[in-house]
Amino acid sequence: MSACPPGGDHRHRFHPTVLREYDIRGIVGETLTEADLRAVGRAFGTVVVRDGGSLVCVGYDGRLSSPALEAALVEGLVSCGLAVERIGLGPTPMLYYAACERGADGGVMITGSHNPPSYNGIKMVLGKRPFYGQDIQDLGRIAGAGDYATGVGSALDIDLRAVYVDRLARDFAGVKPLKVAWDAGNGATGEIMRRLTARLPGEHFLLFDTIDGSFPNHHPDPTVPENLVDLQRVVAEQGCDFGVGFDGDGDRIGAIDHLGRIVWGDQLLALYAAEVLTRYPGGTIIADVKSSETLFDEVARLGGRPLMWKTGHSLLKAKMAETGSPLAGEMSGHIFFADRWYGFDDALYCALRLLSLVSDAGVSLATLRDRLPAVINTPEIRFQVSEERKFAVVGEVRARLDAEGANVTDIDGVRVKTADGWWLLRASNTQDVLVARAEAANQEGLDRLLDLLLGQLRQSGIDAPCGMAN
Repeated sequence: MSACPPGGDHRHRFHPTVLREYDIRGIVGETLTEADLRAVGRAFGTVVVRDGGSLVCVGYDGRLSSPALEAALVEGLVSCGLAVERIGLGPTPMLYYAACERGADGGVMITGSHNPPSYNGIKMVLGKRPFYGQDIQDLGRIAGAGDYATGVGSALDIDLRAVYVDRLARDFAGVKPLKVAWDAGNGATGEIMRRLTARLPGEHFLLFDTIDGSFPNHHPDPTVPENLVDLQRVVAEQGCDFGVGFDGDGDRIGAIDHLGRIVWGDQLLALYAAEVLTRYPGGTIIADVKSSETLFDEVARLGGRPLMWKTGHSLLKAKMAETGSPLAGEMSGHIFFADRWYGFDDALYCALRLLSLVSDAGVSLATLRDRLPAVINTPEIRFQVSEERKFAVVGEVRARLDAEGANVTDIDGVRVKTADGWWLLRASNTQDVLVARAEAANQEGLDRLLDLLLGQLRQSGIDAPCGMAN
């Protein structure tokens, strides 16, 4: 295969905001266009070709802009001489599954994840590893130089929905039928969710399973409490054992117990860890810096090795591969099983594992949740700070804490431990925001932690976020 000479019509420059740490993301028609997707296809295809690859799988989510963006991406990939297998509309984990099962050299998903409807983007894998960080920046360099591989490729439509559902259902191991509510939020999981629940014992109540990129019922982000109101209502009305919800592309899970309480991602991870560690005694369980201290303590109590790591689905997957971890997760609901699964984040698979776990436990999800130590914590508190300022603020806070001799973990931002508990401040890698969180044994301790955090923000000229000031 030859390479296009630099210059001329082959050069392409992306909007400076779209090449992110974990993926590519932008506003369709403004910062992200079909021309951008064509250039990504050519640049990513060039990486695959020069890595010795020949096959790429491509999928897309239910956003209104996704089919046209997918077509442009495929055009770019084919122009590099690659064989492209188009798996069509579905959740991001189905694309990951396709790349694994088809032995693909790369996988590309067109998805805006949980962003507003006007957004879209791209998630990628190269071989069996996530494609992120400098990999994504390299696409900008290749496109900017017009330094593309060229060749005669092909595109083929394939339908993996039935075999994907078969593979999901294979790992269901529940013994007691349950009543469960499922909320797809009109996201890309809808059809697969229908097919999967039809295979399961018990009663299943499906909400918003029609894929609709305008998201007419609620925004598809299960980490935001107001997006779980419909799920809570159905669980209460139908007397369900629990409910599960999914984000727009199906790689993050949310859950509520039969009492309507949210079971957060770090709490779910603690419950999963108790089961996984029976098969992996002493295994490493990884969680991000936003996770509760009770999770790390629980993993240690169960005989596992807790490991705190950076936030970001690509970063956690890479750390799992490095450490041989059977299980990892984020508070945001990205949960990764390498135990009986492939090591990628699949919310439908996580839901199946939760069904199996609760069914076998002989007690409710609420009871399992209440066995974890009781603490008081904030949700993720996100507040806007400019791209130019957000990392600088974290650096200023870190410098002051060091001067004070504070107990600081700086894996990702600053996580500060005191006698009351801990507080966190980090810069988002995907948005122009700072993220804060705090956790204590009681409200008085939480108030003191928030005062410390607010004091640091004020010293850097940042006003207290709404709802955070005491």
